[in-house]
Amino acid sequence: MILLKRFLLMIQFFTTVPIPVSLNVNEEDFGKGLALAPLAGLLIGGLVACGGYVLNMFFAPAITAVLVVILYILLTGGIHFDGLGDTVDGIFSNKPKEKMLEIMRDSRTGTYAVLVIVCVLGLNAVLMYSIISAHMYFTLVLMPVAGRIGSVTGAAVSRYARSGPGLGKSFIDYCGLKEMLSAAVISLIVFFVFKVFEGIFLCLFMFISATLLVKILGRKIGGATGDVLGAVCELNQTIFLLISYLLVFK
Repeated sequence: MILLKRFLLMIQFFTTVPIPVSLNVNEEDFGKGLALAPLAGLLIGGLVACGGYVLNMFFAPAITAVLVVILYILLTGGIHFDGLGDTVDGIFSNKPKEKMLEIMRDSRTGTYAVLVIVCVLGLNAVLMYSIISAHMYFTLVLMPVAGRIGSVTGAAVSRYARSGPGLGKSFIDYCGLKEMLSAAVISLIVFFVFKVFEGIFLCLFMFISATLLVKILGRKIGGATGDVLGAVCELNQTIFLLISYLLVFK
């Protein structure tokens, strides 16, 4: 029952899919529930891939790619793009650590946030155009899984950067090596099912890229926050799309 509760919690947090149940959860459930985040990613990916398949019956691949990006945003509520924008606004401000953290918590969107989000969305759309044109819908299934690998890895290998409370504190404080290994087993199985042995190496690479991303993004603020975890999620997805494109088309 604990696993089911935490899985439903991950769906509620990572998606806009309605879960008509009231969950009695605590901070530990958020952190330890990240072990099941790849399964929430698999749900998102399945819906995105099905949507892409159906849309491609009626629209050209270029239009379908844009619509798939919009569908992904609708399914996730754009929560991780918010984290990406806040993170780049903070770390590119070149302010002291505490000022960076203050900027990241500011609800206003800065120039760097807009530029990076537009670039990531544009790159995702172009890569999805190639993927949809080649009818590689399994890549769309795995993309959100790769993103949630970023979230769980980022939380597991980082310490919380703020001195006070924050959205990411529960995830980072209670997600450790055990949760990351559990997520790794789930992710490896999912990747193997869709891409066999190539999927295993691709999955392991996503854990490595997530580790590097969280270390790079968290270097100036001395750790990670919820915004940083969101940024790692989105960037890891884009890296996955890039690698998938290179493996197939080059």
